[in-house]
Amino acid sequence: MRNGSDPSDFRSSLVHPRYVHIGVLLLAAAVALSFPSMAPSPYEITVGIAILNYAVLSTSWNFVGGFTGYVSLGHGAFAGLGAYGTGLLVAKGELPPFAALFVSAVLVAALAVPVGYAALRVRGASFVIVSIALVLILLLVFQSWASLTGGSRGLVVPRPFPGMLRADHHRTFYFLFLALLALALLVWWIIDRSRFGMGLKAIREDEDKAQSLGIPTFAYKLVVFVVSAAFTSLAGGLYALWFGDLDPVFQFSILSGSYMVLMALLGGVRQLYGPLLGALIVGYALEYSKVEYGDTPLHLVVAGLLLGVVVTFMPDGVIPAVGALLGRFRRTGDASIREVTAAELRERGGEFEETDGRDATEVRNSERSGT
Repeated sequence: MRNGSDPSDFRSSLVHPRYVHIGVLLLAAAVALSFPSMAPSPYEITVGIAILNYAVLSTSWNFVGGFTGYVSLGHGAFAGLGAYGTGLLVAKGELPPFAALFVSAVLVAALAVPVGYAALRVRGASFVIVSIALVLILLLVFQSWASLTGGSRGLVVPRPFPGMLRADHHRTFYFLFLALLALALLVWWIIDRSRFGMGLKAIREDEDKAQSLGIPTFAYKLVVFVVSAAFTSLAGGLYALWFGDLDPVFQFSILSGSYMVLMALLGGVRQLYGPLLGALIVGYALEYSKVEYGDTPLHLVVAGLLLGVVVTFMPDGVIPAVGALLGRFRRTGDASIREVTAAELRERGGEFEETDGRDATEVRNSERSGT
């Protein structure tokens, strides 16, 4: 620390928001990596996997919803396509499980191009209706095409690690889902700080104005839509390899898309970690209600109540609301301009007196010389 510097400046530099952010991130990563070893039973690990799956899905949805402002309630269609694509490539195509996972994601991304080309030409409520229609059409197709998909009987996906114990199986997939979540967050972070991301945010704020400024709005929307579909497909395919049993009613459900929206809204759609926080809250609430109350629709009531709380009290999400509250406390704790100025004057009083004395001497000498 330099001579004459204020110790409070050094202390404030240690609590800079950037260092706090890094510290919280490292702590969260440490907790996430150590969770399987701390879990008392394999069941807690399955709950962790379910929450991570929700987190990947909501983060994948946030590529479209967070950047462009387009709300898709049928995004679960891409998760279902990823799950069935992976399952069919493994069960009937006899591809290695993880090769099937990535091949399926590529195929879903390719399919998302014509789907996005048609859907992204409309906005607002029309886009929501188109997204719902997509998931309902796929539900009918996969239920009716029983010779390929198994129909209502479902599709059994062979386990990728047949000789592994069940507990080790869960632990392995926990880390796989965690890695996929980290990749999705990294890509979202890169886009958020790129010129491409700036264009997407301009679309979110005012699409017509962004287009008038020369931004290729439709191309930007289509690219991010395909990226979102690819990550959603990876989440669905990884779920198929982990769970091993697929049902069209569950895989192509409007509820899954609604959960993605709810989680992102709860945490904050414009935030990197918003969908992750929303998945922790909503995912745990859903899993708890299912365990405590069985097959009753109480988990739907819980989801509805959470949505009502978010819309009423935190329309921008938990993270922006907490950030605004902390910012308010910081502003009230800061010294006023008058107090800061007085403190600086006391510290630099000697310097001012020395300068004033030197200036007065120079004035007297100039008067004597007649200049």
